[in-house]
Amino acid sequence: MLNRRHFLQHVAGLSALALPGLSFWNALRAAEPALKKDNKSLIIMWMGGGASHMDLWDLKPGSENGGEFKPIKTKADGISISEILPTVADQFKNLSVIRSLVTKEGSHERGTTLLNTGRQPSPIVQFPAMGAVASSQLTSKDAALPGFIGIGGTAQRIGPGFLGSLYSPFSIQNAGQPPQNIKPPDSLGGSDDDRKARMLRRQKLFGIVEDSFADNLFPTGTTAAQKKDLGSAAESHETIYGKAFDLTIPKPGTKLESVFDVSKEDSKTTDLYGGKQNQFGMGLLLARKLVEAGVTAVEVDLGGWDNHGNIFNTIRNGNGPKVDKGMGGLVKDLVDRGLWKNTVVLFMSEFGRTPKINQGGGRDHWATCWSVVLGGGAIKGGIAYGATDKDGMTLADPTQAVSVGDLFATVYKGMGLDPTNQVRDNLGRPLNIADGKPVAALVS
Repeated sequence: MLNRRHFLQHVAGLSALALPGLSFWNALRAAEPALKKDNKSLIIMWMGGGASHMDLWDLKPGSENGGEFKPIKTKADGISISEILPTVADQFKNLSVIRSLVTKEGSHERGTTLLNTGRQPSPIVQFPAMGAVASSQLTSKDAALPGFIGIGGTAQRIGPGFLGSLYSPFSIQNAGQPPQNIKPPDSLGGSDDDRKARMLRRQKLFGIVEDSFADNLFPTGTTAAQKKDLGSAAESHETIYGKAFDLTIPKPGTKLESVFDVSKEDSKTTDLYGGKQNQFGMGLLLARKLVEAGVTAVEVDLGGWDNHGNIFNTIRNGNGPKVDKGMGGLVKDLVDRGLWKNTVVLFMSEFGRTPKINQGGGRDHWATCWSVVLGGGAIKGGIAYGATDKDGMTLADPTQAVSVGDLFATVYKGMGLDPTNQVRDNLGRPLNIADGKPVAALVS
């Protein structure tokens, strides 16, 4: 994972002098697809803990499983969602809901891996996060900002997998808060100007070390093909740390000085996302700023959804309004700014919640049939795909079941990517970037 500690330890200790193994560089080289950057972006809203689709997207009025929330009409004909989401309802002509997602993982850890990577957890293969895959396909290595940014910890926990550190997510721990990663550390001592000067000297030294590293990388007898691979790997290595330096000591007058700062946004903008007190909303505002600046993928976390008890009050007075203002504001802002056609948004969790309400007034883990919401890019809005029965227990039409691989294929195609594009895993095997087919009703 590319973070400040790793970066500074590398620079301070001159660890670039240690020659990495040939197998690492070959794997990194094999993972680099052709660059196809066309200003396509992805914003993932990750609801850690398992958001209740029964109380947000697939309400069952009249059923004993229905719960306390009532459905309200949206701006999409024939689609109703929870009364707790009136702002999102106003934007639903731009969004679509899949109500027939079927998975098999009811544990938080395994479900989180599955829904972030599109693959079953494996002890052998470290699969990359969706944002890392999108970045590997679309981010130019000349881009000023990292291609994948995580606001919260989930993106970092999943990471780039076998794609390698070039596609690691840049970490912002607190939604709406400027990251600590983008300033020289206090441990360097002195004033801000002193620390910047020291970092500039280290950057110069780093360049010398990298040049020496590349020049001396080729042992006697290395073939031309091997030199090509190793040279590209050295270039990738330099790219990673070059971006880290640019973030730590940004050039005056560049976007890098202000892109992470939402504190200076006017009140009209922050109010659109629920105000500065809504940290999830501020995370989504930051995500909008980042994709506008050219970042390929941003994942924003909102935890607190593991509601085994007291679920209705918890949603009503907590995450419900946060999602409503943040998500609704994000969609409106992207549409108003002309970014919607190039930005896919995805709202998802590791699983849904049980249709049946338990004795504690909550809902438990449920992976049998549940909902996700998506839109933007080439994905059609105003569609409810699939359905569950009147009590939410089974699919109304099993032929409309959607797998996680199908969901990923739909998202990638919505971004203009061919889901059959291939990468090679750490075992050297070619893999499609999505293990499924796009939902034809949502994306042509």
